[in-house]
Amino acid sequence: MGGDLADVRLWAGELAAVHERFVHRFNRSEPRESALAYMPGLIAPLQRKNGWTLAEEAGHDGPDRIQRMLNRIEWDVDEVLDDVRDYVVENLGDPGAVLVVDDTGFLVKGLRSAGVQRQHSGTAGRTENCQVGVFLAYVTDRGRTLIDRRLYLPTSWTDDRERCRRAGIDDRVAFETKVVMAKAMVRKAIADRVPFGWVTADAAYGFSKGWRSELEQADVFHVMATTGHDTVVTRWSIDHPLHDLFPGLPRQKWRRRSCGAGADQRIYDWARVEVHPWHREDRRHWVIARRSVSRPEEISYYITYCPADATLDELIRIAGSRWAVKECFQSAKQECGLDDYQVRRYPGWHRHMTLAMAAHACLTILQARALDTDKAETDPPSSSISASPKSDA
Repeated sequence: MGGDLADVRLWAGELAAVHERFVHRFNRSEPRESALAYMPGLIAPLQRKNGWTLAEEAGHDGPDRIQRMLNRIEWDVDEVLDDVRDYVVENLGDPGAVLVVDDTGFLVKGLRSAGVQRQHSGTAGRTENCQVGVFLAYVTDRGRTLIDRRLYLPTSWTDDRERCRRAGIDDRVAFETKVVMAKAMVRKAIADRVPFGWVTADAAYGFSKGWRSELEQADVFHVMATTGHDTVVTRWSIDHPLHDLFPGLPRQKWRRRSCGAGADQRIYDWARVEVHPWHREDRRHWVIARRSVSRPEEISYYITYCPADATLDELIRIAGSRWAVKECFQSAKQECGLDDYQVRRYPGWHRHMTLAMAAHACLTILQARALDTDKAETDPPSSSISASPKSDA
C-alpha cells in the first residue's frame, strides 16, 4: 500500500493533517512534536523501527524524546484514538460498513512487557512468548483500517498487582476475556455513532451466545462464525446442534460462491437454514454452512441476525469481510511498524499502537482517494448527452 505512494510529500502532508486533529491533546510541545516525528518514521522504509532508528529518522540526537513521549509524559491516548477514528469515519464512513473483531500476537522476549506470557499467537500459529492485542477494524468498499485496540492481560498478570504496577497497569484494570474486550469496543462504536451496518468475528468470539444476544437486543446485524457444536432454537428443538442441520439438505440448496476478491477467491459451497422461527417479521435468523469444495467433510458455520430480505450472497459477503482484518494486521505490521516497538509498559503499548494505527489510516485513506481519482478519470461522463439543452431550431 505505502510503496505505491511515491510522492513522499503527499503522505507527509497527510500525516501532518492527521496530527493536527489531535495536537490539542498534548499539554507540552515536546510530546506534540515527538508524536509528529514518530509517525513518518513508522512508515519510512527502515529495516528496524526501534527508538534509535526512529530518532535518527526524526533528526534527534538519541531516542530519549521518543521514549518519553511513549512512556513517561502524560497525554490521553484514548482521546487521540477517538480523533483518529473520527478521521477514518470522515473519509471512509459508510452506513453499510462492517466492524470486524480479531486479535493478533506480538512476539517479545523476556517476562517484563505488559501482558506477556506463553500463549497462543494467531500470527505464529502456535504457542509463543508474546503479547496479544484485540482490535476492531472498520471495513468498507473503499478501504479498511483499525479503529480500536486493547492489550489482553492474562490472569497471570491481573492476579499479581505488584507486577502490574511495575508495568504501568493501574489497579483498576481487572482481568477481561477477549470477548469482553470485543463487546466493549463495539459498544463504544455504537455509543459514539460510528456508521456501520454489520458486525462479524471468528468463532473464538462468535461462539459467545451472550454477545450474539446483546447484539440482537441492540438490533445490530451480525454474521458470527461459530462451531458445529453450538446450538440454536428450531421448530423441533430449543437446543439443536448446528452440525445436525445440514446433512439431509438437498444438493440444490447449496450454492458455490466466492467470499473474497483477488488471487485467492476463497470459493466454497454455501447453504443456509432458518432458525429461531418466532421473531419479528422484518428480521431473520439463519445458520450458514460453508463447505470446502475439495474436502466436503470440512464445514464451517455462521449464525446470523439480519433483515428479512438479506440474500445468501449478501451474508456470504459479510462473512468474507472477516479476512479484511487479517489484511489490516499484515499491512500495518509490514508498512506502519505495528509490531515493531520497544515499549514494555501498558500505556506505552497503547500509545505505540494508536500512532501506528493513525499512520495506517493515513495510508489507507490516501489509497482510497487515489482509487477514486483513477475511477473518475477512467469512467465516461454520465448523461453528457441528455444533460445538453435541446435546440429550438
